[in-house]
Amino acid sequence: MAESRTITVPVVVERDEDGVWCAHAQLRPGLGAHGEGDTEEAALEDLRDALTGLIEEFGVPRELSITVAA
Repeated sequence: MAESRTITVPVVVERDEDGVWCAHAQLRPGLGAHGEGDTEEAALEDLRDALTGLIEEFGVPRELSITVAA
C-alpha cells in the first residue's frame, strides 16, 4: 500500500475577464500547474488533479524552511 502524505502548495486564485475562475500553483521552479472552473472550488479541484498528476510523474518536491533574522 502506498504511503499517504500531505503536501502544502501555495496557490493563486483569480477570476479572469470572462468570469472563469483560474487557480495556479508552482510545485517547484519550472514546474507548475493550472486549474480552471465556473466556481472557485471547481478551479481548485481542477488544480488539485493537475498537481496530483505532476507529483505522480515527477515525485514529491523537497521542502525547506528557513528563518532569517532581520
